[in-house]
Amino acid sequence: MNSKNIIVIGGGAAGFFAAINCAQLHPGYTVTLLEKTNKLLTKVSVSGGGRCNVTHACFDNKQLIKNYPRGEKELLNVFSRFTAEDTVHWFEKRGVKLKTEPDGRMFPDTNTSETIVNCLMQEADKAGVKIKTGVEIEEIIVNQDHTFVLITNNGGSFTCHKLIIATGGNSKETAYHWLRKLGHTIVKPVPSLFTFNIPNHPVTQLMGVSVPYAKVKIANTKLETEGPLLITHWGMSGPAILKASAWGARILSDLNYNFTAHINWSPKHTEEKLRIEFLSLREEIGAKAISSNCPIELPKRLWEYLVNKAGVSETMRWADLPKKNANVLIHAVVNDEYKVQGKTTFKEEFVTCGGISLKEINLSAMQSKLVPNLFFAGEIIDVDGITGGFNFQNAWSTAWVAANSLF
Repeated sequence: MNSKNIIVIGGGAAGFFAAINCAQLHPGYTVTLLEKTNKLLTKVSVSGGGRCNVTHACFDNKQLIKNYPRGEKELLNVFSRFTAEDTVHWFEKRGVKLKTEPDGRMFPDTNTSETIVNCLMQEADKAGVKIKTGVEIEEIIVNQDHTFVLITNNGGSFTCHKLIIATGGNSKETAYHWLRKLGHTIVKPVPSLFTFNIPNHPVTQLMGVSVPYAKVKIANTKLETEGPLLITHWGMSGPAILKASAWGARILSDLNYNFTAHINWSPKHTEEKLRIEFLSLREEIGAKAISSNCPIELPKRLWEYLVNKAGVSETMRWADLPKKNANVLIHAVVNDEYKVQGKTTFKEEFVTCGGISLKEINLSAMQSKLVPNLFFAGEIIDVDGITGGFNFQNAWSTAWVAANSLF
């Protein structure tokens, strides 16, 4: 066989970045990218509401790795070789300037994912990467000389000397059967980055209400996150919820996505602080209606909802607030309870917790410890990050390391 073949399986961010770097670094080799669907760079297109959250402006690797529930320690080595700053420079060299938003997320200046898709497609074309879509690999045969034969679902085949697998995550364990045949251990895949469903609950009538800073605790676990929270027509979303879903991916899966979430709508207040504040309000604005005079920074509609939940009438004045109702209202502000029943994938940005066991990968090269000349990149491995550009950074960095470690 012609051993001067490099094949990359997977037409997403990691697959494209690996293929481009392979072709640029090893010009004497034919680089072919195989994608089983007829679409390329799907997640890149939909990420960040169609703007593409390329990376995060966290340029300290020791801080960067703290955003990965799985793979935190292992990624330090990977990120030391290709950093978030390297990602910014890579795109800027190709005419794509990235901008940083207040929360650290980085997007193309154009505010459209099309810019990133076009950049990757153009670079692949310029580098001479051969792209074949509609090609599903069913089996990988490893020859005695450590070359590969890839068998497709329609009976066709491809041969190569070096192989990079970057097929992304999948929630179905059966999707990994062709990799298990190679001897690799698959850490059970479960969803990460999802929103909380709270069916038939009055709070969903507040859909669209956003709280800049809330704290989320999952009952009977040590799971606690904080950040912006968004109320939706099906329940709750926003960074605070998404972080909880990522850090608690396995815990919440074990609970079958049925659990109690405690929400502190105003984390800077304790029950005691609010109690003192409510007492002073009796004197300062005693004649004013409670429902229309919120003493803390909360959206108007949320405050009205909490006041109503505490059994306080729309016209009740601060001076007339009974102690019992005050206690219920205070509790609703700092320790509101919701029964979560199910989850919803966050937009179309499906992320998987699980995949190829990190114990079986040499992270300094992204190479399989079991099969020579086999490499991995992106979400196929048991690494996932919270929302904010971290999953793409994992894709860029692992792909770059794999491409630079082939020979």
